[in-house]
Amino acid sequence: MKRAEEIIHQAVDGMSPRPTLKRIGPVPIGTCLADDHSSGERQQVSLSYQLTGVPGSQAKNLVRQARDAWVKLGYKFQSSDGDWSDPFPTVNMRTEPDDFWMYAITGVLDRSKGEGLATIGVTSPCFASNAASTADPASFQQAPTDELAERRALDHSSRIYDALRVPHAPTREGERLATYQEGDDTYAHHTWSTRPLGEEATAKVLERGRAYFQSSGWMVRHVPTATRAPALLARNTADGTVAQLAPSVDGALRVAVTTPVERPRTATA
Repeated sequence: MKRAEEIIHQAVDGMSPRPTLKRIGPVPIGTCLADDHSSGERQQVSLSYQLTGVPGSQAKNLVRQARDAWVKLGYKFQSSDGDWSDPFPTVNMRTEPDDFWMYAITGVLDRSKGEGLATIGVTSPCFASNAASTADPASFQQAPTDELAERRALDHSSRIYDALRVPHAPTREGERLATYQEGDDTYAHHTWSTRPLGEEATAKVLERGRAYFQSSGWMVRHVPTATRAPALLARNTADGTVAQLAPSVDGALRVAVTTPVERPRTATA
């Protein structure tokens, strides 16, 4: 957390006009999404802030200043520089050699006036945690079939995360790995969100998700949403897992993975 905060302040402290940091989300630490298990040996820090207290017309300028500060420190672009012809640009970068990912993005407040709200965020690499070794072993006991389904759901989440290539947001209320029952059927369900994205970035991320699903043999269809971009609904024909990638009004992409729990069949005479 100390390093993540340092990277935030490296971008913000020299800004003019000087913004006020407003944290997004109360939970900065969560399970490492790149892991394919739920035992919690590894975690990630993710911090996001809105840059408030400045005119909306300065949002693009603040994003550019964050970019300039990080470039001066030798940090690298994830792919390429932001599109500065766009009135609402996005910058994605990473630190070296410790490999923290960070972004600066402009959310639209009033497109006709060119007014936006800059947001800045940092996600750490996965790191080892001692939480699992100090927890009560009984808290991890569950039916083997449930555990298998949860591992499968997390594995699918991990592959989707790798395919989208965008940092996840701090864990929101209700986002977790859980099992639930619907009639006689039981499901493992894993949900998480990306950090806020602009319209162009959302379209690119959804396209990467669609390409991954199709190349991996999932059945894919588009579902209308309240936003301009449609959601993706995909079904894995091999194990019955259903995944949904849904844009939200706050710019984040919600990811939900649901895997059926396969119960042992009772032998009959």
